[in-house]
Amino acid sequence: MRRFFTSESVTEGHPDKVCDKISDRILDELLRRDPMARAAVECCAAFDTLFITGEVTSSAQIDYAATAREVIREIGYEHGSFAAHKCNIIERIHGQSPDIALGVDRSMEKKAGGEEYDLIGAGDQGMMFGYACRETEELMPLPIMLAHKLALRLTELRKSGQIAYLRADGKTQVTVEYEGKTPVRVDTIVVSTQHDEATSQEQIARDVRELVVSKVVPAHLLDENTRYLINPTGRFEIGGPEGDAGLTGRKIVVDTYGGKCAHGGGAFSGKDPTKVDRSATYMARYVCKNIVAAGIADEMELQVAYAIGVAHPVSVFVNTFGTGKLADDEIARIVKKEFDLRPAAIIEALDLRRPIYSATAAYGHFGREEFPWEKTDRAEALKKYLA
Repeated sequence: MRRFFTSESVTEGHPDKVCDKISDRILDELLRRDPMARAAVECCAAFDTLFITGEVTSSAQIDYAATAREVIREIGYEHGSFAAHKCNIIERIHGQSPDIALGVDRSMEKKAGGEEYDLIGAGDQGMMFGYACRETEELMPLPIMLAHKLALRLTELRKSGQIAYLRADGKTQVTVEYEGKTPVRVDTIVVSTQHDEATSQEQIARDVRELVVSKVVPAHLLDENTRYLINPTGRFEIGGPEGDAGLTGRKIVVDTYGGKCAHGGGAFSGKDPTKVDRSATYMARYVCKNIVAAGIADEMELQVAYAIGVAHPVSVFVNTFGTGKLADDEIARIVKKEFDLRPAAIIEALDLRRPIYSATAAYGHFGREEFPWEKTDRAEALKKYLA
């Protein structure tokens, strides 16, 4: 059976990603000075204005506006109405709600005399998903990995000056054809990249195919029927917040698995690791990647659900889509036995109270070896369940 699946990515200059990057840089600066900082920082960018809001409880003092301008400059917005040196910045930051802090500071289990890892309760209710599969060496779905790599390649060519006419905003999209569960070819590639006024669309199309696509997509996946849609509107000169409003946390499918598995709806950027939207999603990826790396399944989706103020998850659900060497309910029991899913334990296991988050804000939170949740250090030990 042949089927098609599509995923998209965006560059760091996309207005939503500008907001994600600023939110995460603020979080990093807080954690650099105060590892116990609590933060949920949101940004909205539109035309010539950036709005920074949210909750911060920390002993650290940082200059939010200066931090934001630094990020905007690094991304490449040095001209136009949203230029780093002249955009308007409005700040509305306050402390974490004491009602929420009641459950985060001391979980329901700790109040009843629980152990050390019961100290922190989940910062909110909700369900988080992890995923891994054998489509790529990163144990990620192929469409999203190709889309991310295309977007990153655009940025590398722009920042190196190799393609001088490129501007910061851009989007990529890849449609992969599958035969059963096996990816066999790339059917369609869409690239929309911001550019200067003087460059022709013909040159952009030629350069994108030669310097972007050919350097990212393996040749054996391309054929004479692969379609290339490059700047399909015919012009992309106005980009970033000047062209479209941006918002922290609006690219949650881009950030995760490109739609290949379920999503609980929680965003990541600007949130400290007591927020299980972030930390439990990272842990769910870590669990799935190690289970797949161990050979217990070729594909795995994990759902973990929490109640606010409660340390232990309220449910753990496993789906291996028929690829498991063991039954899904048995794998779920293994997950609960081998991995501690309480927030305090997750934070310690993945060492999450560090300023590592700004790097996650563009090109995906998963499939990148520099992050601790991408380690497969538990895989060898998990193989005992196949004996």
